[in-house]
Amino acid sequence: MPQHRAVVLGAGIGGLTAAVALHQRGWNVTVLERAAGLAPVGAGLGLAPNALRALDVIGLGDRVRALAAWQGDGGMRSPDGRWLARTDARAAAARFGDPLVLLHRATLVELLAAALPADTVRTGAPAVLDHPGDARTPARVTAPDGVREAELVVAADGIRSAARTALFPAHPGPRYSGCTTWRLVVPAPERPFAPHETWGAGRLWGTQPLKDGRIYAYAMAAAPAGAHAPDDERAELLRLFGDWHHPVPALLAAADPDRILRHDVHHLTDPLPAYHQGRTVLLGDAAHAMMPTLGQGGNQAVEDAVVLAHHARTPAAFDPGPALAAYTADRLPRTTALVRKAARTGALTLVSARPAVLLRDTLVRTVSRFGPGFVLRGFDGIADWRPPAVPESSRVS
Repeated sequence: MPQHRAVVLGAGIGGLTAAVALHQRGWNVTVLERAAGLAPVGAGLGLAPNALRALDVIGLGDRVRALAAWQGDGGMRSPDGRWLARTDARAAAARFGDPLVLLHRATLVELLAAALPADTVRTGAPAVLDHPGDARTPARVTAPDGVREAELVVAADGIRSAARTALFPAHPGPRYSGCTTWRLVVPAPERPFAPHETWGAGRLWGTQPLKDGRIYAYAMAAAPAGAHAPDDERAELLRLFGDWHHPVPALLAAADPDRILRHDVHHLTDPLPAYHQGRTVLLGDAAHAMMPTLGQGGNQAVEDAVVLAHHARTPAAFDPGPALAAYTADRLPRTTALVRKAARTGALTLVSARPAVLLRDTLVRTVSRFGPGFVLRGFDGIADWRPPAVPESSRVS
């Protein structure tokens, strides 16, 4: 059987990174995306040092590093503006070897898509996994232009992954986390501010600069599943955060209600038994959707992609059984631990009873007295991850 075809289901960050990594190793890659275009759903994205090192594998790390906007200090605040903990971009870069880069998702999508041949990504192409394949038989996918067979199928089709359901029909799927999120990108206010994340009672707000001078802001609050504002989402944010410290009111005043994104947060609290079956693998939110409280959802999808390409090697060397079992062995324990840690962090962030909020804030202030290095220790084992070395036999010249 010819060993060269890979089909990627979904053109999000993880799917496109996987497509680039596999293409660079000699795979004939096709990306099938349900949406009519590549305009991404989302606003800002934080790429931590672990994801930057993964992007180095496909030659895009330095291009993303050049987009870093946060050079000074920042930290965690209370709604009245008091600092609970201070952090420093230089300290983070010194500890983990790289900065945290905030950029618009569209920017990363454009960089990844530009690294692929022009006809690789097919938009307006919803696809169904018909058969995951096995050692002797290719996987089979049905797309609008017909049935495709592939030696490797990468299911990067998101938290509601139909491929995951097909592979593991007994799995309960994602569960509602108890909170909803908002994201917006707005012009910078005239009065300067330090980047921050602010924790209130059952609510969170974050404000971060982008390289182009705009501001990425995000919010999270406990809410019933499926809830929506009775008027519009800016009005809802004003009710929840309008009396918080600068620059929150100014950013909300500048926000276009029609461009504020709101999504309930679901996560895969029940780990899957594996991230592969036959010749098909799950990647990103399809495999391990997590709460955004560690900022690692997109980062882990990028990690998945380069680890998958590492084990897939060149098409001629691909053996689906051991290669995809190795991918699961590498990724499932790490991402399962991060799903659980993100959930614990979310529970701490969103406490609402006044005694619990006071205790949480006191603990944060106490820990912060040991300096930014002590605070950053919480990301040891996450941000210091490094991709597996590429064997010389698998390098693309």
